[in-house]
Amino acid sequence: MGRLRMAARLRTALDALERLVGGVGTAVLALIALVTCIATAAACLVGVGLVIVPFAVRMLRVVADRERDRLSRTGPELLGHLPAPVRVKDAIGDVALRRELAWAAIHGTAGLVVGIFAIALPLNVLRDGSFALWWRLVPPADATSSVGFPHATDTASALVVSSFGLVWLVLVFYATPLLARLQEAPGRRLLAPAPGTDLMLRVAELTATRAAALDAHATELRRIERALHDGTQNRIVAVNVLLGAARRAVARDPAGADEILERAQGAAEAALADLRAVVRTILPPVLTDRSLPDALRSLAATCPVPVDVDAELPVRCAASVEATAYFVAAEALTNVAKHSGAEHATLRLRRTGNQLHLTVTDDGHGGADADGGSGLTGIRQRAEAHDGTVDLTSPQGGPTILRVSIPCGS
Repeated sequence: MGRLRMAARLRTALDALERLVGGVGTAVLALIALVTCIATAAACLVGVGLVIVPFAVRMLRVVADRERDRLSRTGPELLGHLPAPVRVKDAIGDVALRRELAWAAIHGTAGLVVGIFAIALPLNVLRDGSFALWWRLVPPADATSSVGFPHATDTASALVVSSFGLVWLVLVFYATPLLARLQEAPGRRLLAPAPGTDLMLRVAELTATRAAALDAHATELRRIERALHDGTQNRIVAVNVLLGAARRAVARDPAGADEILERAQGAAEAALADLRAVVRTILPPVLTDRSLPDALRSLAATCPVPVDVDAELPVRCAASVEATAYFVAAEALTNVAKHSGAEHATLRLRRTGNQLHLTVTDDGHGGADADGGSGLTGIRQRAEAHDGTVDLTSPQGGPTILRVSIPCGS
């Protein structure tokens, strides 16, 4: 049990060090933004800084948003603000901008000092902990610990200096999490959105996803109408024409009428097959009768590219969620077959908590563009209509990895 606690403590310390290193990076940027804003304000006193106010304000907002992103990865999400004001009057009256300036002043100074001190702790562990091994190689004036005392004159005093490494190690284990929280505190307090911002951004997001869902619905209706008009309707018209010809030929040429009826039967069967295909694209029967994993395996079996399916779903999700996941997979595999040049693909389905995760990977040439009109826009619209997210990784040369997460309830 003690070993497990020690491992957990080490993991916490390493995570805190990682956060502190990231904080040093944003602290340097904050200091640069702060100096820029101060220089701009000083230049405005003589009338030459007004033209660079928009640049300074945007720079401060970009740095603050970067810190918001960093803090959101390890704690409650900090939403961004509207675009930075460009006019001096608006900038002076912007409360969020003043809070960001206060954050830059604190984080760019005290936050930088805290971060540098924390990063020095593990370096001091190495330096002082190994001091007894190399103290004779340095001048007597430099044969001392990280804090400058005591000086080593013999092996015993060198071991005393090495014992300082244990002190630094204890500080690494217990002080770095506190230092990380101390460094992040001004950002979490000053960069948090004003009351109501969360609601406004959420309303804007829902408005956008609703519009995308309506567009996707209209596109789907046009696709179904086009499939019925260009396929099934034409075949049914052909059946009607052939039946009329057979009726006229019954009296004068019974053998010819039988041949025409045979053609009409073939056309009717083809029309029925087209109609079944259209119905299957609306909601595949296997999805209703069996399960989403079975539907995905059936889908993969019809793909020209070999697809390995790793699908596990312990309980059924809402029908709309399963239908969305199915058509996302169908569109993704269609893209793989048409555009990727892949020789193999993998489809993985998992449910974690209240999220349904679908991942499609192929070994094609890569270079897929989410905005390139290759079906990925439709995938994004379908997922976002359910408050889902889409992440595409497709470097040149491959592989292409499409990750889709869809909320599926508790």
